[in-house]
Amino acid sequence: MQKLITFSLILTLSFSAYSQVWKTYPYTPTGSLVSFSVDEGRHASEPVEWWYTAGHLVGATTGKHYSYMLTYFYFPYGSIDGFRILNISDDDAEVFYDDTQFLTYPIMASDKLDIQANLLSGTVETWKNKYDAATILPFEYEINASSPQLTISLEYDTHKHPLILGDDGYLEQGYTNYTYYYSQTGITATGSITFNGITENVTGTAWIDRQYGTLNPSDGTEYEWFSLQLSNGMDINMWNIFTDENTVPDDERFEILAAYIDETTQYTHSDFQLERLEFAFTPDNQRCYAQKWRLTSSINNLDLIISTLYSNSEVQQPFRFYEGATTVTGTVDGVSVTGYGFTELLHSYEAPDLTLSNDLTWYTTLPINWELNNPDDGNPLQYDLAYSLDNQTTYLPIVSELTDTTYTWSTSLFADGDTFWLQLTGYSIDGTLTTSVAKEFTYDSSLGLAEKQLASITIYPNPALETFSIHAENIKHIKVFNSKGILVKTVKKEQANIPIPIKNLSQGIYFVKVYTDIGVVTQKLLIK
Repeated sequence: MQKLITFSLILTLSFSAYSQVWKTYPYTPTGSLVSFSVDEGRHASEPVEWWYTAGHLVGATTGKHYSYMLTYFYFPYGSIDGFRILNISDDDAEVFYDDTQFLTYPIMASDKLDIQANLLSGTVETWKNKYDAATILPFEYEINASSPQLTISLEYDTHKHPLILGDDGYLEQGYTNYTYYYSQTGITATGSITFNGITENVTGTAWIDRQYGTLNPSDGTEYEWFSLQLSNGMDINMWNIFTDENTVPDDERFEILAAYIDETTQYTHSDFQLERLEFAFTPDNQRCYAQKWRLTSSINNLDLIISTLYSNSEVQQPFRFYEGATTVTGTVDGVSVTGYGFTELLHSYEAPDLTLSNDLTWYTTLPINWELNNPDDGNPLQYDLAYSLDNQTTYLPIVSELTDTTYTWSTSLFADGDTFWLQLTGYSIDGTLTTSVAKEFTYDSSLGLAEKQLASITIYPNPALETFSIHAENIKHIKVFNSKGILVKTVKKEQANIPIPIKNLSQGIYFVKVYTDIGVVTQKLLIK
């Protein structure tokens, strides 16, 4: 933690070195649909809007390290205008406190940032532009918020020009929503906090996110969002949205990385990979959030490890999600960097739901097949197989760390009529999400004939462009899985050689499972 704060103080001091010719109102970045200060205010034509800020602070008296998040949502319902979420963490003691309040907005300016929030508890809070007499100080702000156990009173001074996501500030998010979006990534924060009965002055750094449009985090949309502030001066806003099928399509509507490089360079793209390395369940075991990630991208040669400080930073109301501080280590363009940031996680992961799909008889040339009934792009699984000869008292390993959902086991252990149990275990990369299922089988060498028939099943053409066909008899149905094991197409058919359309599938490697009266066969299909 000391390294984190040392970096924070160095970054705060270095802000003064940046040119600030942009720091004036009105200010419209080149090509942007977002203008300042007008777009800091309320947008009457947009149904959903929120003002978000998070930061890292150091106590002047105690030396404690704090992280905090404050968000005001405009989303009217009945007599309520929206809600406010406030949380703070004592990062040294790993103590997390959050408070959510419904509210009304008697003041919400449309030409500048001037919010007065009247909480239903009776507290009045404000977030507004700072003034010098009657003149607005561009990109400087005052924030005052409180709850029974927490008060923050902060002044913000922005030292980097805004990061305009999507280059012009407009993004489509998911299949049906849009948002206007900008971030302010380089902010010094000063003021005071009261937490757990201790009031002290604080200094540190902050981040502001602004969105307005139709995206509504409370409507069930699940995403993972990250802000990263790196020691080389680079700042990153990154997120991915999950579909209802737990996929993250390779589409800029579902994954975005926006980077502030310096005063003259920023960009937005989707050319990155995010690998989840660790997971953690909440204390009630009802939700499971990712806790460690590896971010890589060929642009600027990013290779970064992002880690939460601890796993108990879950906000409970008005819906459950994780919100917490992170640390960052890794390289950019081959040069080592450190950093810190925040993550907001609305996507919860489940233990694998597995089915062994073979019939109750088995022979060595018949592949062992299984299905993952709840695939998740964020949690690619590995699989272990084991067998038991003593009615599941003990299991002996067959193979481990498989990524495919099929395996051919060649063994001389059994004679006709022998019974045994197969156990399949699927697990996340860190083993947090694990499920085992077992099934009893009888060995039958006569199934070798059926296997020959299964082996004669062919897919053509392969590679395929727009359609493919199956040469087989007595087909029950066909399932197509992508290279991650995710089911992308199901075909119910009884006739062979009928062309199956695949125009909606992207190029790549797929696995086709053909279910027949005599068994199941899996074949690889290349779509060009």
